[in-house]
Formats: sequence, structure tokens, C-alpha cells
Amino acid sequence: MLNKKVTLNTLRAKKGKEKIVAITAYDALMARIFDGEVDVILVGDSLKMSFGGESETLRASLDEMIYHTKAVCAGAKHSFILGDMPFGTYATKKMALKNALKYYKECSVDALKIEVDSTKLDIVKALCSEGIAVMAHIGLKPQFMRFEGGFKVKGKNELEENELIESAIAMQEAGVFGILCEGVKANVAQKITQAVKVPTIGIGAGVHCDGQILVWSDAFGFFDAFKPKFVRQYCDGKSMLKEAVRNYANDVKNAAFPSESESY
Repeated sequence: MLNKKVTLNTLRAKKGKEKIVAITAYDALMARIFDGEVDVILVGDSLKMSFGGESETLRASLDEMIYHTKAVCAGAKHSFILGDMPFGTYATKKMALKNALKYYKECSVDALKIEVDSTKLDIVKALCSEGIAVMAHIGLKPQFMRFEGGFKVKGKNELEENELIESAIAMQEAGVFGILCEGVKANVAQKITQAVKVPTIGIGAGVHCDGQILVWSDAFGFFDAFKPKFVRQYCDGKSMLKEAVRNYANDVKNAAFPSESESY
């Protein structure tokens, strides 16, 4: 259990020494549970899928992300809070600055994550120059799933491998504090981690990244529409909760709840 606030310096110091533990959260309740148990809590646009029941992340709005990030910040006092910039909010440098500054001003988020490649270097530089801590999300980028015709694993050939490594190095030089590698072949993610001085966090990118992240509803068995290869379920949360709900319903129907001690 962490007893002090995780900062950028904390994460930087873990590079190559201690694995970074990250997970998603979208509300204060879950944030309080995760707070201090993990280094990083990501308020991801994945909330549109795991929280909103949609098939993609693209419909997340900036105001939605700010709303959920405020809630997570209210619940977590020790873990590092990372917010997701949603699709369509950083298409140009001017737009990115306006929306990122709004995000930073309206909640106590520690940093922002954006899905980028080397064509977005000017945007990354602009944000960092304004004092906004940025994590670059490379590899499989869910916000590009329509453009790419689905969720595509990256680094399958030499061209993709070189592009990913070069992009990661360029992002580091542009000022990012870390790199999230999603859906990247494990050997390529390892080369990226070795090539940069900033910490890398993987999801579906093998064990050699400096840390790992999972969506909480995947990790704890609440989402079962499908199970990605990279997910390990640490409990069957859905079944546990369903059983508890049934027990509650039975107690109500049988007048076993509330008892005298539970009544005024």
C-alpha cells in the first residue's frame, strides 16, 4: 500500500528497477479501492466500452472524460492519475492545446495520454511546452480502429518494428514522460523499452515493458462479452456479484431482510 503520492519522478525512478502497476477506473468508488494498491490509475476512453456498453471508444467526449476524471481524482489520493484525451480533441496543435488546457484546469489530473505516431510530434511538443505531462500511446490505437478495419497487432514485420522504435524515440525527444505500448509484439516492445529512457507500460505487449495496465472490468471478470488474449482474470467478479444480488433478492422476498437490528 502506497503511503505517499506517486509523481512523475516516482514513475521515472522505477524505470528498469521496479515494475509499474496500472489499472483503469472511471468513478470515485473504484478509485478508492485501487488507490495506493497501484501506481497509476488511467481514466481511459475505454469507459465507452466497459462502462457505456459500446463497441468502440470513439464517442467519448471531452466533457465526459473530465467528469469521470474528477470523480477518480476525488477517490484516489496516492496513485498517479492519467487522463485520456478522447478522439477528435487533438487533431491540430491549436485544438490539442485548447482541450488539454481545459482538461488540466478542470480537474486534478496528473498527466494526459494521447494516441499518436510520429506525425503528431508538433502536438506533443506543444503540450509539453505548456507544462502538460504527456504519455504517448503507440502501437494498436483503439481510436484508429475504424480507419484500420479493426484492432490490429503491431510490429509483425521489420517495417512496423522500425517505425515503432523510431516513433518511441521521437516521442521521448518531444518531451513525453512515458510510452504506453498496446498490442505490440513482445520482442518489439522489449526493444522499445530498451531504446528509451522513459518508462514504458504495456497492454498486450509482453512482459518486458516497465509496467503493465489492464481495464479493471477485464481483470476482475465483470466483462465477459469477449476475453482478449492478453487479459488475465484475477476473479470472477460477475458471478460473485450476481450471487450476492440473488441472496439480497431472496432475503427481501422472504422478509429475512431487514432484521430487527437493521430497523429503526
